[in-house]
Formats: sequence, structure tokens, C-alpha cells
Amino acid sequence: MVNIRSLDPSASPLDYYGSELRRLREDSGLSQSQLGAVVFCTGSLIGQIETAKKVPTREFSERIDAALMTGGFFTRLVGLVLRSQLPTWFQEFAELEAKAAYISTYQSQMIYGLLQTEAYARAVLSVEQTDRLEEMLAGRMERQRILQGAHPPMLCVVLDEAALRREIGGQEVMRAQLEHLLSFGSEPWVQIQVLPNTVGEHPGLLGSFTLLRFEKDPDLFYCESYDSGHMTVNSHVIRERSFGYARLQAMAASPKESAELIARVMEERYGPGAVA
Repeated sequence: MVNIRSLDPSASPLDYYGSELRRLREDSGLSQSQLGAVVFCTGSLIGQIETAKKVPTREFSERIDAALMTGGFFTRLVGLVLRSQLPTWFQEFAELEAKAAYISTYQSQMIYGLLQTEAYARAVLSVEQTDRLEEMLAGRMERQRILQGAHPPMLCVVLDEAALRREIGGQEVMRAQLEHLLSFGSEPWVQIQVLPNTVGEHPGLLGSFTLLRFEKDPDLFYCESYDSGHMTVNSHVIRERSFGYARLQAMAASPKESAELIARVMEERYGPGAVA
């Protein structure tokens, strides 16, 4: 049975997407099943997306644009829809992160979100997001699109060695994740350094943090607690954390040494003959 649930287009980006999909499909004289056949999915999926019960993918949106000849409307809209699936308290930071010209981050527990593989991200999010796992995962993967544009931000990452050795998702997932980190070695706009376990006290002991720099706007500092994020443009905080980050970079292994350490951990801990 066709789902005719009424939507409020202003309720959320997902509701707006669904209402527009229904309107344009009906204007084209197509049933949900007919449109589904054109874009290689079921009519049921079309209905779920039209009623905001399912989050559309970017591939789905591209096919819908082609089928309904909407000039890329849904492909442009889906980015907003997917970002809206991120935690409410995180959405503002994600929007600013996408506009930053320079990102520098220290990560003490896990791989930075922009550099996570889908399998690694799924394992991280599944700890507490079992009800909305697919939606949250889609939002995180969409967030990474800023690294694929014509002008990606400069990205400097300092990873604590513990983040490499903490097995998240199993050995295969971790091996693929470390391989993914190594794949950025040829990108001139990405610099990854590892803070070895041998380093004692350091400026990152209080936890992970990120600094964003913009072309025209003030620099921004960001850190997280359990279920909230904190942002500030306070000049004293920015100065203090920027100096702390510079010290972390000085204490960390060089990018070349870091790549060698990542490769070594990948083979010794997550290779075929590794012992858990």
C-alpha cells in the first residue's frame, strides 16, 4: 500500500527532501513503484524516503535527479540532509569544519572522523547509536567530502599511538584503517604525525582538541565531553592551545617516522600472523 503520510516540509531537511520527492514524482505521473524501477530500487524505499522514514544516499539522489530531470536539486539537497543526521550538538562544528582553510587536531583515543574508514566509523558509532546507526554513519561519511573537493583544507593530525593500538572493529577493520591513514602520505595537504607511547607528560593529556583557521573569520577552538561539544574564539584560549599544539607536533614523530610506525603497528598487531 502506498504510504500517504502527511509531512511538514519545514520540520527538517529530511522532511523537506521527502515532500519534494513526492511532489516531483507525482508531477511526473509516476507511482512509487514506477520511479523505483527507473532508479533501481523498490517502490517501498521510495515511499520510506518520501515519508522521512529512511535517509537517502548521495547515489540515490543522483539517480533521482537524472530520472526526474531536476537539474541536480536532490544531489545538492542531500548534503544538508546527511549533515542533519549528525548529533545536534555537533552540527554547528561540522558546518564550520567544512568552511575551514586549515584544520589541526590532536586525537588521544581514536582516529579523527575525517580520516575514518566506513567500517571503523561503524564500529565506533555502534557503541551507542544502535537505533540510528545507518543515519549517523551516513552523516559521518558525508562529512568527509570536504577532503575530496577541488580545494580541500590543509589538515594536520597528531594521533596518540594508543589510537593505533586500540582495536576497534577487529583486526581486519584496524588493518584497513591504518592502510587508509598511510594512503594520505602522498597528499601534500595532509600531515599525519604519531605521538609515541614513549612520550611522557605532554600538552594533550587533558584530551583531544581541534583548531580551525579560516580565510577571514577568527580562529576557533573545539573540544568534546561525553555528549556535548565546546567551541570558543577566545583569543587567550586560541593562543594557549595553538602553542600547545605546536609543542605536540614537536614531540611527535616526523611524518616519515610516523608512517613507518603506522606500518609497523599494522603488520605486528593487525597482520596475518599477529597475536591479539
